[in-house]
Amino acid sequence: MYSNRDFNRWRRHPWHGLHIRADDAPEDIFQVYIEMTPDDVVKYELDKASGFLMVDRPQRTTSSPPALYGFLPRTYCAEEVAKLCPDVDVADGDPLDICVFSERHITRADIVLKARVVGGIQMIDGGEADDKIIAVLEGDNIWGDVHDLKDLPNIKTERLQHYFSTYKLIPGKEVNIKVDHVYGREEALKVIAAAEKDYWNHYGHLHQQAKAKE
Repeated sequence: MYSNRDFNRWRRHPWHGLHIRADDAPEDIFQVYIEMTPDDVVKYELDKASGFLMVDRPQRTTSSPPALYGFLPRTYCAEEVAKLCPDVDVADGDPLDICVFSERHITRADIVLKARVVGGIQMIDGGEADDKIIAVLEGDNIWGDVHDLKDLPNIKTERLQHYFSTYKLIPGKEVNIKVDHVYGREEALKVIAAAEKDYWNHYGHLHQQAKAKE
């Protein structure tokens, strides 16, 4: 969490106020803020100004995410993330997205959980890098021993690729989305490290200001 007393009087901000991992956590275990569950037919998204979960839009399609969907705190997709994606000059300017598989049905969002990163999908949406990290719930009774994407059934990744390639489809309109490149644990950790660097390059001043007030 964080210890700034000015923030602590009210709600913690999931993007800026949570740590991405505990100090003693293994390198592949991260804290995740969940925005959507597989049951959601409305697109929920964090309001970056307030830190509250808001309704972004009702989904136009019948698709729903095949895993828990959220982001990694204190990450940002900008220049460093874009460098890892060929033929792309910019990233989407949001926290780094993550999909978490859980054997037990988690039915609510606006929660924080710990997950083990196992891989990712290099998504390019309208010419912008928009990677989707893939993870499993830490301690999960079915997926808890998975450490790399190759240990997951292929259908899990295929469903994610299908969802992200089609969830913006509207009859009669074309979308420019690519989800062809799938990668494992080591590349996923590099993408996360790049997103952490982008975050501190763009938002590190917030934490410097907070420390100065203490």
